[in-house]
Amino acid sequence: MPLKIAIVVHGRFHAFDLGRELIKQGVDLVLLTNYPKRVVQQFGIPQRNVVNCISHGVLSRLINGTAGRRGRAMFEPFLHRWFSTWAAHVLSSVDVDMIHAFSGVSEELLHAFDGHRPLLSVVRGSAHIRTQAQLLEEEEIRCGQPIDRPSAWMVAREEREYKLADLVIVLSSFARRTFVERGTPPEAIRVLPLGSEIRRFGATKDDVERRCARILAGEPLRVLTVGSFSFQKGAFDLLEIARRLKGRMNFRFVGDLPVETRKLRSEAKGHIEFVPRQAQFSLPSIYSQEDVFILPTIQDGYAVVLAQAQAAGLAILATTNCSAPDIVRENENGWILPIRNPAAFVSRLEWCDANRDELARMVRTAHENYRPRDWSRVATDLIEIAEEWFAAHRVPPSTAILTQT
Repeated sequence: MPLKIAIVVHGRFHAFDLGRELIKQGVDLVLLTNYPKRVVQQFGIPQRNVVNCISHGVLSRLINGTAGRRGRAMFEPFLHRWFSTWAAHVLSSVDVDMIHAFSGVSEELLHAFDGHRPLLSVVRGSAHIRTQAQLLEEEEIRCGQPIDRPSAWMVAREEREYKLADLVIVLSSFARRTFVERGTPPEAIRVLPLGSEIRRFGATKDDVERRCARILAGEPLRVLTVGSFSFQKGAFDLLEIARRLKGRMNFRFVGDLPVETRKLRSEAKGHIEFVPRQAQFSLPSIYSQEDVFILPTIQDGYAVVLAQAQAAGLAILATTNCSAPDIVRENENGWILPIRNPAAFVSRLEWCDANRDELARMVRTAHENYRPRDWSRVATDLIEIAEEWFAAHRVPPSTAILTQT
C-alpha cells in the first residue's frame, strides 16, 4: 500500500504541482485547499483527491481585495484559525501517515493530532517569519511608506507552529539559515527545493537561437521580472535599476500589482512595461521572448520563478535572500548579488550589454549543460524525507511506503 499524505494549503502556492507528482509516484494523496476542485483539476490532480472549503476561499479573496491593510489584519486571526480548525475536522476521519501543512494555518491542526501521531510537517514558503518581519520593517523605513508585513499576531502564531511540528520544511539554504539563527534545532529542519515543469517551461533550441541572435545583433536587452511588484520582492530597487538603464534596455514586469506600490508604479511609467498576472500556462511564451531575468528580492523562501527562468534558459541575476545561491552557478548561468544594491545589478547588466558574446555563450551553456530540477524530483525528495524520519524514529507508517524514482 502507498504512503498516505495530506497536504493542507490555504490557496495554491506550490502545493498543486507537488501533489500532482506525489500521485504519479503512488502516494495516496488528499489535498485540503480553499480552491474550487475544477481549478485544482487543471493542475493534474483528480477531484476525488481534493477536499475544499470554498466559503473560506471566497471570503479570503473578498477581504484581500476590498478590506485594505487594517481590514485584512482584523480578519487574519479568524481566517487562519477557521481553515486550520476545518482541516483538523476533515482529517480526524482520514487515516494518513504524514500531514504536510503550510505555515499560518497549522496550529489548531497540529494540536488536534498531538495524541495520534502521523508525521507532522510545517512548510514555510519564506524565511523564518521573524526574520521576514525584520527585513520588511527595515524596508518600510528605507522606502518611506507602509509595507504589507507579518503582524505580531502572525509572528507569534507561526513560531508556535514551528515548535509543534516534527519537521519544519523550508525551500532554500537561505531560509534554513534564518531558522537556525532564530533557534530552531537544525535536526528539525529539512530543505525541499522546488522545481519547474521542464516540459512546459524548458527552452527549445529555436528559442535559444532566437535569443542569441537578438543578443548578438545588438538589440536592446530584454530584461524580465515575474512575480509580485511589491516592496518585499524588490520593487523599490527594480525601479531604480530600470531608471539608470533607461533607453539602453527594455524592462518588463509580469505579475501581481499590489496596492502598496501604486505610487511606485506611476513613477515607473516609461521605465518598466507592466503586464498583469498571467495564468501559469501562459508564462512559457513570455519567458521565451526575453534575454535576462532579474529578481532583486529582499527575501523569498524560494522564488519558483527562478526555476522557471532557469528552465527557459535565461541568464539570472538574483539576490542572496532566495534560492539563487542553490540554483545559480556564478558566471555559468547567472550571478548572485546583495540585497538593496541596485548598483550591483546595474553593473552586471552593463557587463551583459558590453559582453554580448559571453552572454550568448552563457545562454547556450544554460540550455545545453544544465538540467533544472523538475517537480517529480521534489515529490521524490519529500517521500524520502518521510522515509528517513520514520526510520530514525522507529515509527513505521501505517502502511508500506511506495517510492518510485
